Amino acid sequence: MAKKSLYETLEVDSNASADEIKKAYRKLARKYHPDINKSPEAEEKFKEINGAYEILSDEEKRKKYDTYGDDMFGGKSFHDFRSSQGNGADFEDILRNIFGGGFGGGRGGSGFGGFGGFGGGVDLDINATVTIPFDIAIMGGSQHISLNNESFDIKVPAGINDGETLRIKGKGRAAQGHHRGDLLLKVSIAKSAEYERDGDDLTKSFDITLKTAIFGGKVAVQTLHGEINLKVPTGTKCGQKFRVKEKGVTNRKTKEKGDLYLKATVLIPSADSLDGELATIMEEKLP
Repeated sequence: MAKKSLYETLEVDSNASADEIKKAYRKLARKYHPDINKSPEAEEKFKEINGAYEILSDEEKRKKYDTYGDDMFGGKSFHDFRSSQGNGADFEDILRNIFGGGFGGGRGGSGFGGFGGFGGGVDLDINATVTIPFDIAIMGGSQHISLNNESFDIKVPAGINDGETLRIKGKGRAAQGHHRGDLLLKVSIAKSAEYERDGDDLTKSFDITLKTAIFGGKVAVQTLHGEINLKVPTGTKCGQKFRVKEKGVTNRKTKEKGDLYLKATVLIPSADSLDGELATIMEEKLP
């Protein structure tokens, strides 16, 4: 029985299912893609992986190969057969003559349609990471991106979570004969100097005077949703929290808004800043 080196190229058994072949291809393509793997042999390995997948992912081509095996390559392994053609050979035409049908994806200077590979096996998506300002992550908005010598704006949905991935259509790699791939952006949310986030809830500290803490009053507090007037009761303690409903983060699934917790910081005046008589009275009367 003729040897079947195409399966060895994709590191699968000869009885592997179509899904197993596809999964193996994607794993190896990511590993050896020249944009990721800079070793000298990565480009050639990537071309072989694409070539093997183009044949084994096509039902008719695979059936023909399973019948004759490496005899179709003159008894050589797929790797040795490809190497024997030389860098100047149009390898797509050679395989088209052997298997028939189209080996698409356009031609680049490196064969196999440049780095695109053969037709249906091309993965043109790009993975990247972007850091989003805290307020845009909470409220949503536009974020400017510069990637691969291209600049554009993306729409950030309100309430996005750290580690989520945004799919930006049509901003991936381009290959002749294919729609352009997508950009998969993993979101990292910048820390805030004012807010702490716990799920859909936010916490922010605000300052009140000693007078307001003792006697109560209203305090203007700036929030992400605008300024609010908070009623502070008498006897407010340092660290005491006040709940402001639905001024937190919008949950992307339920569309419900979390709450904002305002944490009081009581400002204690220095004795030197007090009127002399008042300082004396306070010193004598305060418990």
